[in-house]
Amino acid sequence: MVRAVALYGLTLVVVVTIVFSLPRGMPGDPIQARTDAAGPDAITDEATRARLLAYYKLDRPLLAQYRNYLGRIVRGDLGWSISRNEPVRDIIGQHLPWTLLLTGTALAVSSATSFAAGIGAAWRRGRARDILMVAAMTGARVLPAYVVATVLLLIFAVSFPVLPLAGAQTPFADYANPVAAMVDIGRYLILPSTALALGQLGGKFLVVRNTTISVLGQDYMLLARAKGLSDRQLKYRHAGRNALLPFMTMLGLHVGFAVSGALFVETVFGYPGMGSLVLDAVKKVDYPLLEGCFLTLAGAVLLVNLIIELVYTRVDPRVSASR
Repeated sequence: MVRAVALYGLTLVVVVTIVFSLPRGMPGDPIQARTDAAGPDAITDEATRARLLAYYKLDRPLLAQYRNYLGRIVRGDLGWSISRNEPVRDIIGQHLPWTLLLTGTALAVSSATSFAAGIGAAWRRGRARDILMVAAMTGARVLPAYVVATVLLLIFAVSFPVLPLAGAQTPFADYANPVAAMVDIGRYLILPSTALALGQLGGKFLVVRNTTISVLGQDYMLLARAKGLSDRQLKYRHAGRNALLPFMTMLGLHVGFAVSGALFVETVFGYPGMGSLVLDAVKKVDYPLLEGCFLTLAGAVLLVNLIIELVYTRVDPRVSASR
């Protein structure tokens, strides 16, 4: 366990360095968002521009900027947005919960569906239902999330407007109770979470199916069947437990894919998560906001993977004993 935590700590250091480097490798002037004369905080002279560069330490050598950046991160300070002129922490705090809701829902739905479907398909391997499910899951796996999102948007929000077109909740809604708020938010969540979940189904489904097939002929499965155990017990208590470990490994990998896919899905549906925030920060070359967004998302992915790895060692003690 200590080794795993140390490894993730080292990975976080590498991530922090990459997060610092990426915005500075982009073309454009980080102060350009403040040069619009129509804006309330517009820069109108070179002296003000120089003071702003000095405030963000952008007039210093790259290594000095990096040291300052590390110092802020250690203190938990994500900086001040150049384009929005407000703390990055407050901006992310407004958008991050929506992304966590979207990715969490998509991962939960895709995980439960793929696990049950994978075991069911393996149990009926070679039959028409199994063949159809493999073909459908493989097809869903190769389609990019933003393509699926666009198709769902055109069908269920444009051609047949049964679900909201964009946003995360009804504007200016006055909810009578928390249940009404959950229902409203849930309606806006259906399409983006479905689009994101469909792209996560295929990989986990195939892992569970193939792992389950590999254990169906094992001696302990034959013994369990001879004892008269029901099909449900055989599938989930015996075969399913063997599929759980590789399934958890795949789940850890899919967390990163889900976060990156969510950024595109949010853009398609106008969902007010981190996707729109990152896109706006890229357009305006906002160094502090980009750094804060990337670091927050990367940290969340690393944290979830660390939790999965710790749970993995509890589920299979052999993993802990081999380290």
